[in-house]
Amino acid sequence: MTAATSDSAGGGISRYFVRDFTASIVVFLVAMPLCMGIAIASGVPPEKGLVTGIIGGIVVGLLAGSPLQVSGPAAGLAVIVFEFVRDNGLSALGPVLVLAGALQFVAGVARLGGVFRAISPAVVHGMLAGIGALIVIGQFHILFDAKPLSNGIDNLAMMPARVLGLTPFDLRSTELALMLGLLTIGTMLAWEKLKPARLGLVPGALLGVLAATGVAWGLGLDVARIVVPDSIGAAFALPGGDFLAPLTNGSLIVSAIAIAFIASAETLLSAAAVDRMHDGVRTDYNKELRAQGVGNLLCGVVNALPMTGVIVRSSANVQAGAMTRMSAVMHGVWILGFVALLPFILREVPMAALGGVLVVTGWKLVSIKQVRRLFEVHGFMPALIWVATFTLVVTTDLLTGVLVGLALSALELVPHLRNLRFRVGEQTVGETVRLELEGAATFLGLTRLTNALEQVPVAKPVHVDLDRVHAMDHTTAEMLTEWLARRKQRGNAVTVSGPAPLLKTLAHA
Repeated sequence: MTAATSDSAGGGISRYFVRDFTASIVVFLVAMPLCMGIAIASGVPPEKGLVTGIIGGIVVGLLAGSPLQVSGPAAGLAVIVFEFVRDNGLSALGPVLVLAGALQFVAGVARLGGVFRAISPAVVHGMLAGIGALIVIGQFHILFDAKPLSNGIDNLAMMPARVLGLTPFDLRSTELALMLGLLTIGTMLAWEKLKPARLGLVPGALLGVLAATGVAWGLGLDVARIVVPDSIGAAFALPGGDFLAPLTNGSLIVSAIAIAFIASAETLLSAAAVDRMHDGVRTDYNKELRAQGVGNLLCGVVNALPMTGVIVRSSANVQAGAMTRMSAVMHGVWILGFVALLPFILREVPMAALGGVLVVTGWKLVSIKQVRRLFEVHGFMPALIWVATFTLVVTTDLLTGVLVGLALSALELVPHLRNLRFRVGEQTVGETVRLELEGAATFLGLTRLTNALEQVPVAKPVHVDLDRVHAMDHTTAEMLTEWLARRKQRGNAVTVSGPAPLLKTLAHA
């Protein structure tokens, strides 16, 4: 575990520079193939993803409220961007992102960061699983040097035809591309299983892309390769005077709200996950929301991809030993320098290799273990929320799946409608801080509860009293369990008392 520490700590910059520097190299190597792959999965040129990675690293890195989180293009938004660009064109994406970024910034100023943390984990994980399935289904066609179709159902229906169209007796670009894609996937999976401990930080995605690129280049294979401009400066072109004109269309405003909502939820949930990986400074959720708003606004100005805080790059950052946000800033600088000075290397990368990276990335998002755990620990309703969200994201669209998931989450309140009151009391007994929870501990009171928990001094023993809690939903149980685990990991004394069913749930959550 890394002990993230405030940048202002005495001698911090000099003491931590080496660790931040080495971590930034690791994150850069992880980010490069993902930035390009997510752009292609989103239906936009690969340099758009690189621009978002640069802005997410340099700008958001400097402003971030989460010290070790890394921002950039996210697989979680690839599907919604693909559908948006397909229906409205790439030129409409910029103004929508400007509005989405402005909404995020205003939400941060209004201190609404805690609201997003109250979203049901079943909805979030169901959404991410649905997105992962759509990415796998769509990128399957990229493996064949073909373009994905317009929606998940069509992509799924076309998969058998792609396979049946192969022939081992006439190796054309289709068969060659598939071999390169499978080489990428195989390299990534093999590295994950067999990598030596000393090389554990070397990203499998990079090795997979290097293997496929080396074979394609060495044998001179005739397969589709990525296209990047001669100068990255062209990707930073400023908009014209009528740039915001598309926002007169009401449907685009709805799209901006959807992107702002989903990007904010994914960012703040990622930040919470990153906080669990280290023992240092906790995330300032409102500051992080403001930083993301600035980042997405700038991405909109240059018509790049939307960004979020991303868990894959963030976890690589923590595991590589990063200490401050400067590691994220430097990784953005490395992306900028590489694309500006060595674009000819990127032009040798086969499209199928990036498709292979996204297939593995998408598959990892489809976590059946998550829904099984929700059912075993919290019962039928959270599992139903996961399944409904997942199914509707795949068969209809992202926004419908999320909204239905949220509506089903609200049904958890029905048995307690007569008494939804919730109170958090605090008193100090000797050296121990005693938190007394009373009433229905649901997502409606989650912000109040998290604020109380985060204000408890780190060094003092804590007693959480649940004796007067008559109900607790799975959203609150998950959050409280994570907080308790974090305290225990640090070696802080913490005890919980209350009804046996609640204690059992917290023990298994």
